[in-house]
Amino acid sequence: MQFGPFEADFSAGEVRKNGIRLRLQGQPFQVLAALLENPGRVVSREELRHKLWSSDTFIDFDKGLNTAVNKIREVLGDSAEKPRFIETIPRRGYRLIPSAKEVKPDTAPSVAVLSFLNLSPDPENEFLADGMSEQVINSLMQIKKLRVAARTSSFSFKGRHVDLRVIGEQLNVRTVLEGQCAASREPSQGDRPSGRCL
Repeated sequence: MQFGPFEADFSAGEVRKNGIRLRLQGQPFQVLAALLENPGRVVSREELRHKLWSSDTFIDFDKGLNTAVNKIREVLGDSAEKPRFIETIPRRGYRLIPSAKEVKPDTAPSVAVLSFLNLSPDPENEFLADGMSEQVINSLMQIKKLRVAARTSSFSFKGRHVDLRVIGEQLNVRTVLEGQCAASREPSQGDRPSGRCL
């Protein structure tokens, strides 16, 4: 389900914003899922109690639900005073404000180009690696029917050791491209760096 800039994947039990996975799991996610299944309708506290907690569970239900809703608001950047996503209906329950729509799984080709790794001993050559990555991104964006992850999203993984499958999931792409550049300064070329990227 998609609502605003967010997307909730019920099967994976996670929420993403612009392809980036957010920290929302367990009961807070289940509360959000219940609201997404009923956009615009007030979901009563009693409904949420039956959905999330079995009758033989001995907990402070009100505290548990309030904690879950507060966690949702924290992750979505929302507030109870000026709600944009989750509205509190006093003594009744909660309502999802924006309309939610079902999103079909994306089977179209998609790719994220990570910031190329600078293999040069000179840290100043970092611009060459980043420049090559940006050039590849710009070239791929010219291909119709190919969805390319934004540079800011791809480059957010720069300098981090993250499994490519995890990156693909977080950026919601089917392919992840990584590369490396080796640059060197040669006397015959003056101050201009030369190099190659793979």
